[in-house]
Amino acid sequence: MVADQSIATATVAHKNAFDEHDVLRRILEGTATETGQNFFAALVKNLAAALNTHGAWVTEYIESRRVLRSLSFWMGGKHVQQYDEPIDGTPCGRVVEGFDIVHYPDNLMALFPEDEPLKVMGIESYLGAPLLDADKRVMGHLAVMDIKPMPEAPELFAVFRIFAARASAELQRIRAEESVREHETKLKRTLTGAMDAIIELDSSLCVTVVNPSAEKIFGATAAEMTGKLFDAYLSEGDHPRLMGLIGQLGAEPDGKQRIWIKGGLKARHAGGESFLAEATLSRTDSGGNVYYTLVLRNVNDRIEAERKIESLTGQTEYLRQEMRELQNHGAILGKSAPMKQLMDDIAQVAATDATVLILGETGTGKELIARAIHSGSKRKDGPLIRVNCAAIPAMLMESEFFGHEKGAFTGATAKREGRFALAHEGTLFLDEIGELTPDLQAKLLRVLQDGEFEPVGSSKTRTVNVRVVAATNRDLEDAVRDGKFREDLYYRLNVFPIQVPPLRERGDDIVLLAEAFAKRFASRMGKQIAPLSPSCAARLKAYAWPGNVRELQNIIERAVITAQGDCLNLNRALPEVADDVPDSMAPSGQGNGRILTADDLRNLERSNIVRALDVANWKVSGKDGAATALGLSPSTLASRMKALGIARSS
Repeated sequence: MVADQSIATATVAHKNAFDEHDVLRRILEGTATETGQNFFAALVKNLAAALNTHGAWVTEYIESRRVLRSLSFWMGGKHVQQYDEPIDGTPCGRVVEGFDIVHYPDNLMALFPEDEPLKVMGIESYLGAPLLDADKRVMGHLAVMDIKPMPEAPELFAVFRIFAARASAELQRIRAEESVREHETKLKRTLTGAMDAIIELDSSLCVTVVNPSAEKIFGATAAEMTGKLFDAYLSEGDHPRLMGLIGQLGAEPDGKQRIWIKGGLKARHAGGESFLAEATLSRTDSGGNVYYTLVLRNVNDRIEAERKIESLTGQTEYLRQEMRELQNHGAILGKSAPMKQLMDDIAQVAATDATVLILGETGTGKELIARAIHSGSKRKDGPLIRVNCAAIPAMLMESEFFGHEKGAFTGATAKREGRFALAHEGTLFLDEIGELTPDLQAKLLRVLQDGEFEPVGSSKTRTVNVRVVAATNRDLEDAVRDGKFREDLYYRLNVFPIQVPPLRERGDDIVLLAEAFAKRFASRMGKQIAPLSPSCAARLKAYAWPGNVRELQNIIERAVITAQGDCLNLNRALPEVADDVPDSMAPSGQGNGRILTADDLRNLERSNIVRALDVANWKVSGKDGAATALGLSPSTLASRMKALGIARSS
């Protein structure tokens, strides 16, 4: 009876001591001016003081880990650093899982023996309430705890619920702000990283938002564009068109207020240049205001990118072809005086951008000289593009040189880059330049003079930076005199002529080349070939080599194929020039079957050419000319006549 009376007296005393109005006032005054983290710190401090408890804390619930993370913790008159506490086996777990206020007036450590922090802090009583969001999901909890009993008091619970709701509202506000910031960060990343220009306009069509891509294609900063009417960046004819499209969007229902602008917009760079842009337009309403979003893409950039892709694709194919052909070419070999002079000429002209005209008989290796000039030039990292003017039909030559547009002629199913465009910043090698038609000679002259041309079927002028190296086995001076080659083009090409000596004038180079060819072909065929014997070397040097290095290469390959053991079979490969020679044409004292010396062969060749010229009445070229009878090109015959000192007077 006495004990019951004591408990009742204590309860009455606690009720009298608790003034909910005073508690509310004290907590409100302590937290009214704070938000965010400062609010939570003020809340737990003032809550513990107003309720006269040892501590208070407010937490955020991390459901995936089933832990409570303290937002602020007040214990024993000071703030405790942030830490996480698992909810299993704790009074806080009852709050989170029960979604309601939980009160343990005393004997707390006995009720939760596994909760070690309670023992460490000596907590005897506990009062906690969940922090719920709008969907009644637990976000965290608010709790006070004491080292002495905490009797039940309805007024206490009411006040506690009020501040739990206030803490819930603040936590929701913080999460909403974080969500907005995260959304804004993502939007900023999207706008910044977008390749297309994105521009937002207000209802007056003034620019409000500009992304970096828009700054780039319009050539103006966001600060310069913002607040300015967008018609400053449109052609005069497209501004009314944009206004009409905006009117169409206004008539569309919500969710469908977007349109693809057919044909794009003619936009205007800040510098005044116009460009065509693909575009989409959409409308949004925000806070009673109307905004329009334009997404633009510079079509000129895409066209240029496509052109580069086409150019690189074409260049890749040409380079693949070049690589295949390079397998049959090697370094320039030669120690003779004519070759030393040739190498000096290459070294002198390679470092310049001068146009080079390579002259020489068929098979002397003019293309190899062109490659050496390119490799020694400052353009060596650029492409070397080759055109054989004699191998391409005249009707296709212009397209081959300058490219064509789609539909420019029958069969032009796609746009194609020409050799000049592919050789940009590199070298263009024009082999057999003497075979060009007169009309193409005029267009070539323009490119050499101005660096400009128009692709077939296009009115747009293209500019290129190309070095031209030309080659021919024809006598271009004769062609100029005959009216078959433009004189101005000849002088434009003949800036630095290089004469490639024929093989018969290179002496021991013949043996040097033969051994190099034999080694190469033997390696390919898996054979072992012995070095050339003195007799084989003499036979090779005695031959006239009308086909020059190309003929030597073919003969050595044939000799390797038919080799007997490790010896080249020159008997099978080398033409027997002394066989079946009429006595009337043989040098004095020499008959059929006799071995001829180099001088004998030279005299024999001279006599044969003179005889052919006499038969042709000294007509060199043409159907009935001596060149046709001898099976030589006119330029080769002219070169041999000069080398042998043959003139009509002789």
